[in-house]
Amino acid sequence: MTELTIALAKGRLLTPSLDILASLGYDVREAMQSRALVISANGARFILAKPMDVPIYVEYGAADVGIVGQDALRESGVNVYEPLLLGYGACRLVVAGRPAFQNAEWRMLAGLRVATKYPRVTRQYFTARGLAAEIIAVYGSVELAPRVGLADLIVDVVDTGRTLRENGLVELAEIFKSQAALIVNRASHTLKVNAIRELIEKINVKRET
Repeated sequence: MTELTIALAKGRLLTPSLDILASLGYDVREAMQSRALVISANGARFILAKPMDVPIYVEYGAADVGIVGQDALRESGVNVYEPLLLGYGACRLVVAGRPAFQNAEWRMLAGLRVATKYPRVTRQYFTARGLAAEIIAVYGSVELAPRVGLADLIVDVVDTGRTLRENGLVELAEIFKSQAALIVNRASHTLKVNAIRELIEKINVKRET
């Protein structure tokens, strides 16, 4: 097989992504045991990167293929192929705030501020609805923002919603559902088409068994 460079998102998607690759015969044990960020195994090279960076590595050709959450993919706005959803890492990107905002008319609120790790997607969401909002990019615990007066609302990913509840917040609107996806560099899709097609086919076979 033609060597592929595969970028993997660190964090909650990494273990299931490594499990899939191990099931395909890749020896990825080093990735689980070391702190190396670039690993070679079975004729392929693996790059371990922050989720928001994986689409960038793939778009610019540093990686042929990537596995990343659709939330990070949509936020990046990159120009890549997304041929396969992988069925794990399910979550939702939502607007949340204090319970008092459940019945509020957002367009009537002056100086609405929204804190998020997803400023691009958030701006698109509010603009599409004709809502004027100041988008504040934060990269720590977004749920803290309403509690300390930094923002009125937040946009963040949720799974069970437990973190929202623990911080006195409720879900107000869903922006989109997300799961892990396989993405492909456009040039690699042509130059390494057979290797990429083989990878996709192997993943599909494993998912069906």
